[in-house]
Amino acid sequence: MEFAANNLMLVAALAVIATLIIKTEIGLKLSNIPQLNANEAVRLMNGDDVVILDVREGSEYNSGHIRDSIHIPMSALVKRLTELDKHKNKHILAVCRSGSRSNSACRTLSKQGFENVSNLAGGIMSWSNANLPVTKK
Repeated sequence: MEFAANNLMLVAALAVIATLIIKTEIGLKLSNIPQLNANEAVRLMNGDDVVILDVREGSEYNSGHIRDSIHIPMSALVKRLTELDKHKNKHILAVCRSGSRSNSACRTLSKQGFENVSNLAGGIMSWSNANLPVTKK
């Protein structure tokens, strides 16, 4: 209590951060978007005709991405949705750095009539942590 009284700014910042984390986690849990871990994503990619949509910004994408992924930054997704129309009947796996932007991309795609979308939970970080390959080409 004494610490909290002497460090109101730190306690307030902690409360804000905790609230944001909880809100994000609850949003992911309540989302209708399947959250696939890296191993589930690999199984999906091996079994289905999957389109990998990387929604990171250009510099992030150029630092390493999943082979054969389509790069459309989240900031341009709505404007470039027509590029994905030919893939509307395929399974789309969205990827970003940590899984947050790609989850938003999945919600956007779902609203636009894409019925089979999934999010790579943990993003490219979880992919890399599972020692799965990335390319810079």
